[in-house]
Amino acid sequence: MMEVVLNGEKRAVEDGLDLAALLEEIGAPRQAVAVERNGVVVRRAELVGERIEAGDRIEVVTLVGGG
Repeated sequence: MMEVVLNGEKRAVEDGLDLAALLEEIGAPRQAVAVERNGVVVRRAELVGERIEAGDRIEVVTLVGGG
């Protein structure tokens, strides 16, 4: 296990977890969120295989449509 900061809160995650698996773990659909890792936006196509490292700061923002 390792510790990251997810949306401002410390969270323990499995070693070797990628961003796509993290989104699945927290119940966030990949098509409806934006992900930032350590201040850099990660493209959806790169979520699979983008390994999380101890101490990463990850922000997951749900996209909401409206008028």
